[in-house]
Amino acid sequence: MGELLKELKTLTQQVWIFAPRAVVGVLIFFCFWLIGTAIKRTIRRFGGKIGPIKKDVFNLIGQSVKGVLIILGAVMALGRMGVNVTALVAGLGLTGFALGFALRDVLSNSLAGALVLMYRPFERKDRISVAGFEGIVTSIDLRYTTLQAEEQRILIPNSILFTNAIRVSRVDK
Repeated sequence: MGELLKELKTLTQQVWIFAPRAVVGVLIFFCFWLIGTAIKRTIRRFGGKIGPIKKDVFNLIGQSVKGVLIILGAVMALGRMGVNVTALVAGLGLTGFALGFALRDVLSNSLAGALVLMYRPFERKDRISVAGFEGIVTSIDLRYTTLQAEEQRILIPNSILFTNAIRVSRVDK
């Protein structure tokens, strides 16, 4: 019975030592999340005033900034709680490399989509022809550009748009 009380007392002491660290860690993470959300909204608001195509770019930038801040906040919070983040950061690097290799097509399309949105070689309602496909651009997002052709909708991966010649016919707006 004495051994159990001794272990309970040790556990209680450890909880009292860890609890303030945990509270501070949660507060750090919450602050980073809050700042990330505020920055994302500010960037989106700014992008909404510029124009519809650039709005998509600003949405991407806002989401990326928020994601980076949340990851940074999580690492800092865990470090403040006493977790050895050196191994965690090294593991994130290896995990990032493995995921990047596994998702290279998705990442290629996303990066090409961001570049298409920034450089704007065509806009919505333009008629384009690329890689044997032709239609009117109805939407542009990070992964696909959607064309409307007669009775079919065509989703073209943005990496194809970025690596092939595009014929653009501007439609009067």
